[in-house]
Amino acid sequence: MNNVLTALTRSEYTPATYTSSRIDMSSGSLPSKALSAYLQLTVRPFLSVWAKTAHLPWPMHVVDYAGKLVPPVKGTRCRRVELAECGAEWVAADGVSEDNVVLYLHGGAFVCCGLNTHRRLVSRVSQSVDAPVLSVDYRMMPRNPISHAVEDGVDAYRFLLSSGYRPDQIFIAGDSAGGYLAFMVALTLGTLNLPKPAGIFVMSPLTDMDPTRKIEHENASKCAVFPAGAVPALTIMADRVEAKIVVEGKRGPRVSPVDADLSGLPPVLIQAGSSEMVLADAELMAIRLEEAGVECELQVWEDQVHVFQAADFLPEARRAMIEIGEFVRTHSAFDATFSTA
Repeated sequence: MNNVLTALTRSEYTPATYTSSRIDMSSGSLPSKALSAYLQLTVRPFLSVWAKTAHLPWPMHVVDYAGKLVPPVKGTRCRRVELAECGAEWVAADGVSEDNVVLYLHGGAFVCCGLNTHRRLVSRVSQSVDAPVLSVDYRMMPRNPISHAVEDGVDAYRFLLSSGYRPDQIFIAGDSAGGYLAFMVALTLGTLNLPKPAGIFVMSPLTDMDPTRKIEHENASKCAVFPAGAVPALTIMADRVEAKIVVEGKRGPRVSPVDADLSGLPPVLIQAGSSEMVLADAELMAIRLEEAGVECELQVWEDQVHVFQAADFLPEARRAMIEIGEFVRTHSAFDATFSTA
């Protein structure tokens, strides 16, 4: 482990045999506590209103438009590309190598955010893993079902292969709902007989569209971002949208990552905050991966909010990025080849 991480206190977090650690930086820095308080006063009330009125035509595109105000890391190069059904963007921090590449799927509950809101986070991922990132502007609800977003992720993977990248150079990543998509894209590759990527890393992933476990988790009342009612509202919306898409006269059942056959997946890194609602999803996914024989590390960051990694003013966010970079280096085919030369 990188020496800069020696300040982190690690301990066994669950009895499962997957690698798991609780990362405690003095129970949360002052900036992280301020961020949590801010989110509880702003985003959480907004999502409470949305949960009760999700059927209304909310102008969700405004969120990504506002994201233009947040610049990427200085020196980052961005270039728009077009996939089969959606756009995407190459994001490369200054001086990164071409030895690996990341396919990134943004969060936003499948209904908002996009290339603009996530450009800075993606540029920091590029910087941390020393590789370019293909950020996918996938199709979203309510105009498209979640399955279309998965298809766009698969198209992005094919694009990387056609661009000359080997499967063992490709890492699939995402945050929140993008974590759901990262797993579903990787699972879909197997059904299409496409080669699996080198690894998957996700931040605060949604992995189960059934809201039951999240609502019953102790964090349901502590989460700084999501009120309990927002989770079932999202599931209801997804069901409503999918009901409009009929294939050969009937709609098949939705399969969440936690309920899929995970045995063919590559190594996985999951990061989540100890007080967020989707910790329940992260824990269950780690258990299911372990049961399937997949190498997985679950990092639970003490007192951190949902996708805290996006707040680069947090010391915890900077340390989390270092961990992500370490994961990619550890599972990089290039580094493995170099070390045995």
